[in-house]
Amino acid sequence: MSGAGPRRSPAVVAGACGGAFVLVAVVVAVHGWAPFGFEAAAVRWSAAHRPGAARSAAVAVTELGTGVLPYLLALAAGAVSLRARRPAGARRTAVLLAPLVWLLAGQLLRQGLMRAFARPRPPRTGWAFDASGFSFPSGHAFTSALSAGLLAVALARARPGAARGAAAGAALFAAAIGTSRVYLGVHWPLDVLGGWLLAACWLALGAWLLGRRDRQDRRAADG
Repeated sequence: MSGAGPRRSPAVVAGACGGAFVLVAVVVAVHGWAPFGFEAAAVRWSAAHRPGAARSAAVAVTELGTGVLPYLLALAAGAVSLRARRPAGARRTAVLLAPLVWLLAGQLLRQGLMRAFARPRPPRTGWAFDASGFSFPSGHAFTSALSAGLLAVALARARPGAARGAAAGAALFAAAIGTSRVYLGVHWPLDVLGGWLLAACWLALGAWLLGRRDRQDRRAADG
């Protein structure tokens, strides 16, 4: 692809998602970090419609958003990039580990924001899953969206024809895990939205930096 538009696209997405995240955070902060009516209603509805089988399924889904799996997805993204680009020497390790490092850096950012905002979680009496820490932005929503997004970006770069399928798969993965957090009563809906927006911003920023590095490499090769 050529032209300024495609090159600016990830930066535009990062700015838009970052701005939307800030807007959501400001709205919730102005509300005193308390839940809005629709958020409380969603958590109440979930608690009242949580039969055993549905709860077990939601727990199985939500556990995919933490632990080792997201980091394996990031390593898989690095492996896909390594196979597609075939760099030489020390660059091999850098390409392999770059998605994992970006995920870890994003986690530090998310944890810092969560502690700074300190939004309380929904009442513990409605929980169907153990949780710790503050509520906004949702760690599971952020981690699942970012890790799946990293793999989707790597697959799209390696096989452009698979871009839509990879993006759809990542979106479904993140959506299932994010909504499970509300269904299990451990997050308010805006916590999940905040996690998704922050992940999209961080992912797009990473894609922009990657594209910038690619252009530098091409200029060096041409020079």
